[in-house]
Amino acid sequence: PAASLLATSREPLRESGEYVYRVPSLAVPAEDNQDIDDVLRYGAVRLFVSRARAAEPRYVPDIRVTAATTAICRHLDGIPLAIELAAARVAAFGVEGVAARLGDRFHLLTGGRRMALPHQQTLRATLDWSYELLSEPEQITLRRLAVFAGGFSLEAATAVVVSHDLPASEVPDCVAGLVSRSLVSASASELSMQYRLLETTRAYARERLSESGELATFARRHAEYFSALFERGNTELGARPVTEWMAGYGKQIDDVRAALGWAFSPSGNAAVGVALTIAAVPLWTHLSLMEECRGRVDQALASLEPAAGRDRRREMQLLAALGAALMYTKGAVPETRAAFARALEIADDLEDTDYRLRALWGLWVHCMNASDVRQAISLAERFSRIAAHSTDLLASPVGDRMIGFALHFLGKQADARRHLARMLDGPRPSVHVPYIVRFQFDPWVTARSRLATILWLQGHPDQALATAQRGVDEAVALNHAVTLCNAFAQGACSVALLTGDLEAAERFVTVLLEYSERHGLAFWRADGRCFRSVLLIKRGDNVRGLDMLSATLDELSKTPFHTRYDPFLAELAEARCRAGRAPEGLATIDWALERAAATDGRWYVAELLRIKGEIVLQLGAPNAALAAEALFRESIDWAQRQDALSWELRGATSLARLWHGQRRGSQARVLLSAVYRRFTEGFGTADLIAAKALLASLR
Repeated sequence: PAASLLATSREPLRESGEYVYRVPSLAVPAEDNQDIDDVLRYGAVRLFVSRARAAEPRYVPDIRVTAATTAICRHLDGIPLAIELAAARVAAFGVEGVAARLGDRFHLLTGGRRMALPHQQTLRATLDWSYELLSEPEQITLRRLAVFAGGFSLEAATAVVVSHDLPASEVPDCVAGLVSRSLVSASASELSMQYRLLETTRAYARERLSESGELATFARRHAEYFSALFERGNTELGARPVTEWMAGYGKQIDDVRAALGWAFSPSGNAAVGVALTIAAVPLWTHLSLMEECRGRVDQALASLEPAAGRDRRREMQLLAALGAALMYTKGAVPETRAAFARALEIADDLEDTDYRLRALWGLWVHCMNASDVRQAISLAERFSRIAAHSTDLLASPVGDRMIGFALHFLGKQADARRHLARMLDGPRPSVHVPYIVRFQFDPWVTARSRLATILWLQGHPDQALATAQRGVDEAVALNHAVTLCNAFAQGACSVALLTGDLEAAERFVTVLLEYSERHGLAFWRADGRCFRSVLLIKRGDNVRGLDMLSATLDELSKTPFHTRYDPFLAELAEARCRAGRAPEGLATIDWALERAAATDGRWYVAELLRIKGEIVLQLGAPNAALAAEALFRESIDWAQRQDALSWELRGATSLARLWHGQRRGSQARVLLSAVYRRFTEGFGTADLIAAKALLASLR
């Protein structure tokens, strides 16, 4: 009676007193794990290395070989037999050759040990043996579950696999049987059980499904299920917190990809693919997978019927999604404008207010990014007129944001601040997901970030820093990459550099680059590289910073860029002067001033004029001091007209320094002290510290 028996089996024995321990697959490293020492500690990798060395003594797990090894172990789900069979093939194909052939794993993974049981000598034989031991309903269920690429619920499985020969009432028992035989893995989530097939089992089951002639039927059923799921899910966007919505829908991305792969294949159904593409746009948007979204939407548009027979509403929806994706992957290119313009044309014809607003927003962003500020104002005003008659009470505040941004770049800071403050002080959504989907990022968070720059311009450095940080905190809470990049680029990075807080700037720029690179957001990655260059320059590494900034701006000059181009040109000009290349610096500033005049992007003109004055002084031509003084005075005049006290302080500091050198200290002190006294905060920031030091030397 006290005897204990340890038995291994593919399924529970169902004996009295039995305790079941499910032996998991060997551990595999995460896909982003680049630490070779850590990778080699994982059980799956250690087994592969051991067996590969036995088969091929020249096998050495260097960086490249280890990367291929870990990819193999991941694709084989850490299954020991599969790993042993794969390692045995290293002698014939090399590690990278084995990795490349895993798509045909059942032909590749043969040749097990001679002393092994027949069903353990090849991977296919092992799975054949397991499959033949299943009941017919279990076999049907297993092969139909192969259409799922990721995890699935029992509800999803039932909806997809049922048919006349497999009633819904039998599916739960069949899934339970497959779990007990270790052909389907099960895990408990917060709300329900989740199931999945290991990749190797899925590949085998898919072969069986194809052989049965049912692949097209159930691949379509799978695609239609997820199309309906996301159409239903998108109606919940305004009712569920973002974390809850993403927990329910974010994990379905692999199945969306698999379904679209089938739908647009030669044996698929393009109409099903179009419907799923439109339904999945909110998912891609919230995951910030804009490059993937662009590719899928392009594919769907290409599949539409000729113009006379196509569904115009679906075309409008796809065009709006394409414009949004292009905006953040390609920038202000003609294709972006064309997509939004065509979407607006169809929305006008269909009298669809929602998509009118989406298209106008997209065209406005395009114009702002292309520095066409006057046209942006016109679009923002049209948006506001339509929003005023919309049933969406939060559309009008977005119009305020649009007008406020455009006014800011025109140099009308007081008016801009009033519009943004009205938006931020008014109603805002309790759930932000629908607005992120409609506008590609959260308009309220990004309005706060831009307000931070305006506050700095108006002479409120401490408020600017606090507002920028609040914008970052709100963006982090939303956990949305495009919103986060907006918050860092438009507020946090800019304000940190303007105030001279280089440590904060370092943190913010690092995060901006990390997120923009991870999510393929070329628009913001360019900003990040420019900010990184400026940071290097301000830390004293002028050579490296100048080279990086020059290269990035040269690259961007070939494409329509955006309204933050002027500050980077100003930094480039100053860096060239520090490098002893003042004539180049002057040419850069002149180009920036010409560009500002052409685009009406006047917000940086005061600073450009001040920098030009400093460069003129450095060049030392005859009458350089008079020319510089005129430029400094013009800079101060522009700053005063724009209610930009911080630009005024910089201009006054430059002019006071010039006068000090000319022994006009009394005039310098009167000028600078009058501006300095108007500040009520920010006395620990770089510009105010410099002004205070100069005032002390003027006594």
